[in-house]
Amino acid sequence: MKTALVTGATSGIGAATAKALIDAGWQVIGTGRRADRLSALVDEHGDRVHAAVFDVRDDAARDAALAGLPERFREIDLLVNNAGLALGTAPAQQSDLSQWRTMIDTNVTALVAITHRLLPGLIARKGAIVNIASVAGTYPYLGGNVYGGTKAFVQQFSLNLRSDLHGTGVRVSTIDLGMVETEFTLVRTGGDQNASDTLYGDTEPMTAADIAATISWIASLPTHLNINQLELMPVTQSFAGFQVFRRN
Repeated sequence: MKTALVTGATSGIGAATAKALIDAGWQVIGTGRRADRLSALVDEHGDRVHAAVFDVRDDAARDAALAGLPERFREIDLLVNNAGLALGTAPAQQSDLSQWRTMIDTNVTALVAITHRLLPGLIARKGAIVNIASVAGTYPYLGGNVYGGTKAFVQQFSLNLRSDLHGTGVRVSTIDLGMVETEFTLVRTGGDQNASDTLYGDTEPMTAADIAATISWIASLPTHLNINQLELMPVTQSFAGFQVFRRN
């Protein structure tokens, strides 16, 4: 049985991905900070899931969790770098620098660190990496500032990683997501349910299950195929016009 490690498996896309992969025959290491959420995943799926409770930004905790994996979970065939977040909606000049740093630490530094840590094993097993990015890395919008910058990094890092891994058999894919209804907006706005309801209201956004099914599909493709970059949006979302400032 093949093994996948899914970061940020405590909610949303990560939790849905863990379930989709299990349904497809994988066993899953789910990581996250909330032990109760991971315990619920274990309760639901039994020994097909191993809960690895740690903050992806904590190198020591990550390494201890990986070193402590049960024997049958140690050979990881698939890394799904899902953990990430957006904080704040203000324009750059009004933003909180600490929020910028948290986004960079989570979306960039932690992602490259766990990728680097698992690369030797992924190369040995000709495994795969799926990185979750965002259309915010391609299309700017007001308040996107550092969040968009971190996701642009994920896109380019993935392309360069694939180039470096040429000839190893390791597949590297990026999924650039548009509007998905999860806890994303609640986290971004500090728990503002009205903001979340306003954003998603009457829009028919994508769901965590939609993205999980896509990840599972990528993971199940023949090993001679690589999805380099896949951009997903709901039909109700498309591209905005350019901003034009007009003098009085």
